[in-house]
Amino acid sequence: MGRRVPAVSRALDILELFLEGDGTLSAPEITRRLQLPRTTVHELVTTLAARSYLVPVAEQPGRYRLGVRTYQLGSRYAEQLDLAAEGQQVARLVAESCGETVHVAVLEGTDVIYIAKVDSTHAVRMVSAAGRRLPAHCTAVGKMLLASLTAEELDARLPAGELPAMTANSLTDVVELRRVLAETAERGFAVERQESNADVSCVAAPVRDRAGRVVAALSVSVPMIRWSERRQGELAELARHGARQLSERLGHSQPG
Repeated sequence: MGRRVPAVSRALDILELFLEGDGTLSAPEITRRLQLPRTTVHELVTTLAARSYLVPVAEQPGRYRLGVRTYQLGSRYAEQLDLAAEGQQVARLVAESCGETVHVAVLEGTDVIYIAKVDSTHAVRMVSAAGRRLPAHCTAVGKMLLASLTAEELDARLPAGELPAMTANSLTDVVELRRVLAETAERGFAVERQESNADVSCVAAPVRDRAGRVVAALSVSVPMIRWSERRQGELAELARHGARQLSERLGHSQPG
């Protein structure tokens, strides 16, 4: 490994400061927070501004914000992301932490398509595969994705009549589904109890892109012999943590 260049490290330290607070800083604030010489900060800020990595804030003399160059770099990074590949990596991490089957899925029409899957390490596991398509309303990932739609988008996707069933527990009434989706949106994670497979229950959480849009959902699936209300809570937290990790990989900045 080559030697690190101190000036480059300091320049990057300055840029990373702008990720905090209101996104604006003055040279004296940078000097104080990084404990660097005033002359060094002035030279680095001047160089970053000359290269459009920082720009002066017009209405606040002496303060800077991130420039267009940082947006261009971030956009190019986002373009190179592969949701399926990133989802597979995060799914593997979540599966290793709980030993259960983990999926990542996207919404297409009224169906979900599984784009990533990592199997359970237990002898009793669910049978599924990446690329499989299922009715969204019968799955935890699907409910999470449907719950993230606007009212207009949901109206356009749901049929007027009954919904198809996969098991005796599947939701078939559109009014009841809407109630469940509202509850899911408020709670922040979805639950499926034996609705796509009579022997399996699942929990799922939303995955967001850099613009904050829900683009996928991550679920943890468990055979009923290992399911309980307490286990549901534990797995819901794991699913939410995994979904946050995947969201961060896609460029989403978590609030707080």
